[in-house]
Formats: sequence, structure tokens, C-alpha cells
Amino acid sequence: MTMENKYDLIVVGGGILGTFHAYHAMKNGLKVALLEKDGKPQGATVRNFGQVVPSGMDSKWQIYGRESLRVYKDIQSKFDISVRQEGSIYIASNEEEVQLLVELNAINLKNSYKSELMTKEECLKKYPGLREDYVKMGLFFPEEVMVEPRLMIGKLQSYLKEIGLDIYMNKTVVECNSLTNWVQVHTTDNMALSASKVIICNGSDFKMLYPNLFSESNLIVSKLQMMQTKVQPNYKLPSSVLTGLSIRRYEAFSECPSYASVKANEKSESPEKKWGVHILFKQAMDGSVIIGDSHEYAPAAGIDDLGMDLNMDIDNFILNEAKKIFDLPTYQIQNRWYGLYSQCENADLYQHTIDRNIHIVTGIGGKGMTGSAGFSKENINSIFNLQNA
Repeated sequence: MTMENKYDLIVVGGGILGTFHAYHAMKNGLKVALLEKDGKPQGATVRNFGQVVPSGMDSKWQIYGRESLRVYKDIQSKFDISVRQEGSIYIASNEEEVQLLVELNAINLKNSYKSELMTKEECLKKYPGLREDYVKMGLFFPEEVMVEPRLMIGKLQSYLKEIGLDIYMNKTVVECNSLTNWVQVHTTDNMALSASKVIICNGSDFKMLYPNLFSESNLIVSKLQMMQTKVQPNYKLPSSVLTGLSIRRYEAFSECPSYASVKANEKSESPEKKWGVHILFKQAMDGSVIIGDSHEYAPAAGIDDLGMDLNMDIDNFILNEAKKIFDLPTYQIQNRWYGLYSQCENADLYQHTIDRNIHIVTGIGGKGMTGSAGFSKENINSIFNLQNA
């Protein structure tokens, strides 16, 4: 094995979780290689809204999300990865949701995370097209950012290459051999690399390497549908917008005193429950607006049950609900897609260590864009025993 093929760390999987593990390892002076099976990431990392919203996370993960904000902004100050600090707002549509906003604002005050309650009039003034018959109150988070997911991951990896990361695209790992003090990794095209440690962050694909572990992992897959309008003429949406159904769904609100009673009043057979719909809006850099999304679930081993097609009943429901919230200049749709997100059914994410030096870290689900940068920092420190990092 040549010195060029020896690393302190090999990361398998070039999505957001794997890439930020590589980033933090490099920040600690480690020699790192990143292997991605495709020419560029194709999974959940590039099939989401690109909202970095620690506000939606429970107290534990909000800490990771807030660290992620710091990391995103620090990298953006050195290299353009499409980060825009425009904030996020949750818009309440009734008195139950208003109460949850008031309670979350109090929790944020205690946690020293900046948020600002906005009156109905302030919301209508700031957000053009917001329907007066929908909004009751808003809760704004000025520190939060958005990115363009399909641009961001490539730009981030370009930055990391500049500062010394070795990236190998179109490399499918088929074997990890654990030896005395290191691990040897083999790909389908007979490339071999070695490292002191390997971190596998390639979603449900780790079933190829460890099928028995995969079958025991309790991973589930969520299918999310999203869409993109045509460019909105002479229109600016000044931040990410999350609405009443998001207030009823996001983990942060589950810590509010009124949450249990609010959830108890919901109709169990509603379309939004059936399809896991909550309505989000984000304006892309080209002026179009991203709208979504939905959540359909299946065990990771039964991913095919989710189907390859978009469910147009879901898309039509999302659009009809969106029109109750914003009068956009156009609701003509130019693009529709879905993303598949692996997540762990009974834990925050899936982690398993093999022979001390092979670490499977996956199943971060919808927390990936917001939580990966912060979580990866802590995980690298733990794996490499960097107590003073």
C-alpha cells in the first residue's frame, strides 16, 4: 500500500452527513478521503428544501443545529456555498397555533436562541401575498439560513478539495476489511485504500456491505414530495416560511406545554395526517418558489413499496393548501420531485461500530441539512478521542 493511499479517515458516502464528517476531521488536521458511489450526490442531500432551521428541532438537536449555522456561515465567509441568511418564520393560522408560538418563543428565550413574535399586521406587511384570512401571528428566527441544495454540496466539496480533501467519485465500496490497526477499503473497480478509521454515511445503501446489520437496523424510509413554481414575476419572499401544519409537526413544538392537547384535538383521518403533509415555502435564487411537502413511510427493506412515481393526489392537496396561505403571482409548476430519507425508527439516527474502527452513521432523516454539520463535529471528536477539540 503506497503512502498516497493511506489515510487517517475514509468516509463512505458524499452526502451532507458524510461530507461534514470529512470537513471536521480535516479541521482537526487529519488526512481524509471521501468516496461517493455516483458522479455527484443523488440522494436526500439534493432533494430537500435547503432550509437550515434549528428552530424546528428538539432541545438536544437544536444545539447541533445552532452549531451548524455557525459552520455554514464560517464556510460562506471563505467560499461561496450558496448560504443566505434570510431567517425563517412560522405562521400560525388559529389560536391553538398562536399559543404554541408563544410557548416556543418562551423556550427560545430560556435557551438564548433569538426569536421574535410578529403580529398579524407585521406578517402581512413583511410577506407579500400572505392571505389575511390565514395568518394570526408569526414567530421569526433571524439567524437561520437557506441554501440551494443541488449547488451547495458540490460547492462545499470543491472548497474541501481546495484545502486538501481527496474525493473519489463514482466509487462504490464493496468491502471493508478490518485489520489490526487499520481498515482496508475496496471498490468495484478494484481500487484499494486504507485508513485508521472508516465512517460509513451512505444511507440505506450500507446494506450492500453489511446486509445482516441492515436487516436488524430498524431503519425506515420516508418519501417526500416537493415542487417548484415557475419564476415569480416581481416577487420577493423575504425568508423561509413554515406554516400551521409545520407547527403541529415539528419536534420543537412537542416541548411546548400545550402541544399534547393541541394534537389530541386533531382529526386522525385527515389527508394531512394520511400523507404527513405540512406546507413550506422557500424562494430559490432564480426567483421560483419551492413548495411542499409530504411524508410516506416504509421499512428500509421494503423501500420499493413507496413506488417510483409521484402521487398527484398528494401534489394537488399540497397546492390547494398552499393557495389558502399565499396568493403568489403564479402557481404554475415547472418541476416536481421526491426525496427518500432514511431514518432510524427508535433513535435519533443509526450508529454501529464494527471492530473499533468501522463506524456506521446513517439514518439522520429530515435532520440532515440542519443537524449534520453540528453533529459531525461532536462525532468526529468522539471517534478520534479529541477531548480538547
